[in-house]
Amino acid sequence: MRSLKVRLTLAFLVVGLLGIVLVALLVNWQTRRQFNTFVQEIYQEDFETLGVRLAAYYQENGTWDGVEADLFGDPRQEPEPGAPPQRLPVTFVDGERRVIFGDRRYQRGAQLPQNVIDKGQLIEVDGETVGWIMLDSFGGRRGDFSESPEANFLANLNQTTLLLALGSAVAALLAGIVLARTISRPISELQDGTQRVAQGQLGYRVPVRSEDEIGQLATSFNQMSADLAYSNELRRQMTADIAHDLGTPLSVIQGYSEALDDGKLQGSPEIFRAIHQQAGHLTRLVADLRTLSLADTGQLSLRPQAVAPRDLLEHSALAFASQAEEQRVDLRLDIPDSLPDIRVDPDRMVQVLSNLIANALRHTPPGGEIHLSAAIAAGQLVIQVQDTGAGIAPEDLPHVFDRFYRGDRARSTNGESGLGLAITRSIVEAHNGRVSAASTPGHGATFTITLPLSGIDNQ
Repeated sequence: MRSLKVRLTLAFLVVGLLGIVLVALLVNWQTRRQFNTFVQEIYQEDFETLGVRLAAYYQENGTWDGVEADLFGDPRQEPEPGAPPQRLPVTFVDGERRVIFGDRRYQRGAQLPQNVIDKGQLIEVDGETVGWIMLDSFGGRRGDFSESPEANFLANLNQTTLLLALGSAVAALLAGIVLARTISRPISELQDGTQRVAQGQLGYRVPVRSEDEIGQLATSFNQMSADLAYSNELRRQMTADIAHDLGTPLSVIQGYSEALDDGKLQGSPEIFRAIHQQAGHLTRLVADLRTLSLADTGQLSLRPQAVAPRDLLEHSALAFASQAEEQRVDLRLDIPDSLPDIRVDPDRMVQVLSNLIANALRHTPPGGEIHLSAAIAAGQLVIQVQDTGAGIAPEDLPHVFDRFYRGDRARSTNGESGLGLAITRSIVEAHNGRVSAASTPGHGATFTITLPLSGIDNQ
């Protein structure tokens, strides 16, 4: 029995049957109990009258011989007006506790235990105990009163309860089938979805049929599948970009090398400089890929120490002062003197700031401005690098930190590895910080780094 649907159906059926049986038993027991109490209240007056008549009969005759025919008459004849019922539901025993008349579950002449007759009414004559009478219950199969209207009522009630129980069992089975199908169907769809994804159908989606936990699971599966498809596409694109970025300088180096080897070109400082530049590009690309690989596996080494934010920004700006001057770009700093020190890896943070400044210089036209600032906000250090370049298109803004992203052609790599912003995000996140980008096309871009003042511990 491996089917979840079958197991759920049987589980619902068993639970339903247990509930039905328990309810039926409790209803039957309580109904009989209350009905007997009700009947006893109805017959109480006749019961007391019968006790008086029995006492009078014994006082007059001194024996119980003939008491049944005298007091109850012939059961085949109609009772006289005002007389008690011919078959009043009582059991009558004499002073020796022997049954004289009553329910056939007690044989005539049988001696009853004292604890049974103690529930009845004592009959005394001149201070002598001469017998007991007890009101009987209804519904017994063997009782003299099993054919009474009261017993028929209980029998009909029991039959109706049984039919309702059977009907409820059928309803429980149908409901169990429906509920089991409702629960197992999305699970089966999820199982099929996982097999499809395992077979390579990344991005496969399953229907979301509810908002409960199973619906949330289906939503999470769809998100996971979409993320896998997106990651796979990024991996393919990154592989193609890496092959392209590696292939271009390698082709240049191979071309010059073959031409020099064949004697088609004579060695010159310009040729050697070009080969050196392409080799340097390969070195930077390999170093960037290694940095990202370490960040992805959580092995990016950091050597934190207390550093003044002013020192970080001034050191980074100084490295690009000459290039900014050549491009006629104004590189400005706005750093308050009161900023507290933070614990960061200074080399890694200089690498982050250098990536952002170099990126801004590539896209800021002559006469433009790059503004570096730092401030405290909400208990965190906020560093911003703003430029007055062409800006970033809204559709490209969410992807500027993706590896090798080429959506914004205005901010193409221009010979760089295309991994600078991806490395920036990895290093900032390794410092428990965040980095974001904001831009209005035609009005430049702003990159914001947020770092906790507590910094990071030694790693």
